[in-house]
Amino acid sequence: MSLAFCKKRPHCKDQRWAVNHYSPLALHSCAFQVQHGTCNGGLYSRPFKESFEETPMLVAVFTYLGYGILTIFGYLRDFLRDWKIEKCHIAREREEQKDFVPLYQDFENFYTRNLYMRIRDNWNRPICSVPGAKVDIVERVSHNYNWTFDYTGKVVKEVINMGSYNYLGFAENTGPCAEAAAEVTMKYGVGVSSTRQEMGNCSRHEELEKLVARFLGVESAMAFGMGFATNSMNIPALAGKGCLILSDELNHASLVLGARLSGSTIRVFKHNNMQSLEKLLKEAIAHGQPRSRRPWKKILILVEGIYSMEGSIVRLPEVIALKKKYKAYLYLDEAHSIGALGPRGRGVVDYFGLDPNDVDVMMGTFTKSFGAAGGYIGGRKELMDYLRTHSHSAVYATSMSLPVVEQIITSMKCIVGEDGTTVGRDRVQQLAANTTYFRKHLQDMGFIIYGNHDSPVVPLMLYMPAKIGAFGREMLQRNIAVVVVGFPATPIIESRARFCVSAAHTKAMLDTALGAISEVGDLLQLKYSRHRIVPSLDRAFDETTYEETEE
Repeated sequence: MSLAFCKKRPHCKDQRWAVNHYSPLALHSCAFQVQHGTCNGGLYSRPFKESFEETPMLVAVFTYLGYGILTIFGYLRDFLRDWKIEKCHIAREREEQKDFVPLYQDFENFYTRNLYMRIRDNWNRPICSVPGAKVDIVERVSHNYNWTFDYTGKVVKEVINMGSYNYLGFAENTGPCAEAAAEVTMKYGVGVSSTRQEMGNCSRHEELEKLVARFLGVESAMAFGMGFATNSMNIPALAGKGCLILSDELNHASLVLGARLSGSTIRVFKHNNMQSLEKLLKEAIAHGQPRSRRPWKKILILVEGIYSMEGSIVRLPEVIALKKKYKAYLYLDEAHSIGALGPRGRGVVDYFGLDPNDVDVMMGTFTKSFGAAGGYIGGRKELMDYLRTHSHSAVYATSMSLPVVEQIITSMKCIVGEDGTTVGRDRVQQLAANTTYFRKHLQDMGFIIYGNHDSPVVPLMLYMPAKIGAFGREMLQRNIAVVVVGFPATPIIESRARFCVSAAHTKAMLDTALGAISEVGDLLQLKYSRHRIVPSLDRAFDETTYEETEE
């Protein structure tokens, strides 16, 4: 393990421990970056470089000020709308229904009316091509400040796509995947029109599940037609009243919804902070359930492989060590990491060189690296047999469309090498090279970049609300399609642009994108970096935890 640290810190044989137990105040007194090697009892077999540069104080002040000004003008515009001076296009209560229970929460729509509408043109842009390395976008204009849009009939051609989750480039309309899907469409049609338990269980579904199990290195697997529902409908089957769910604070909405639907007690630990997680585990075992003090029926830890807004990678070796130490269960969501991480493209478990059997529930989606739709769950055969009869998503949902199934089978076989070529392996390696190249150049330009150095999800910090819309529009003018994200999807002062690197991107495309990003960064003054790195394991840990109970 290599670690550069302030001289004020005493020497410690386990230097990670020394970093992990210093006051957050000490983090701001020196600049350092952590690289995990074979530290912490040999848990890490490779360097683990993940950092988050702190928000410059002046930028934070101006960001809050910007939101404050927008809020003041929002109240002024609402006053003008109440007096019919300004027209409001959003749904509102009818005058004759004012005395009824409100259908629309007026205050909750304040943000939509007055902040989101100003930059709404940056989202929901219709495309009219394959979402590959380049994409065609339908041109639209608004004559009423983004309340409605009119299409001009023109198409913006050959826009470099830096926003789609097309990590391995399998979202394409040519090649073996598209040909196989087309052949299956002609043979089986598109729809199945039944559930798996009735007349919708086809041989291709069973072949897919066997292939997924081999790919993950587990006993058995199940496939579902929707990635979001894979989480939200299966977690309630795994946990219930009397169970405890420990959830990372930045988990996806599907994990959050599934946890809430389960009726379990939910406690939230700080993002990727093992000290916070262990504290909750200790308290759970020591105190048991509220009031009765009985032991929890089950403790389930929910984490993601790659966090889609932060670009960070879960500290899986440490999570598994804690899970074993405190006899908990682990649910791993690999929606963004499967296919995109690891020397064989088999996700975060492959990335760290761990045993798949150490993860109790392995979940992932086919929507990203495989260019398809749906999700899967893998694990022990007993678990899969249980879910086949208890999961709402398995019992009530229509079976996956067979052309989609064929797209997944063909792309997965390509990654594994069962197609007799090295195309899949080459794409995995190309994605890793593109990720390193893109991240390094953005950091060298002076942008603040979040996340792990090996993550293809690359958040570039914008901070100020006015720069969210400006960045998206300026990039599109330079024929670069990007995703911009702001509050409430992110903390209020951490608005960002999120790039998704793909194996389909050529060096020329990345150079073009980097040139445009640098140009827009200079125009909007986005190069905030002072190279003061705060490692993720020390991000703002305090004694605060969040809890949701069955009550």
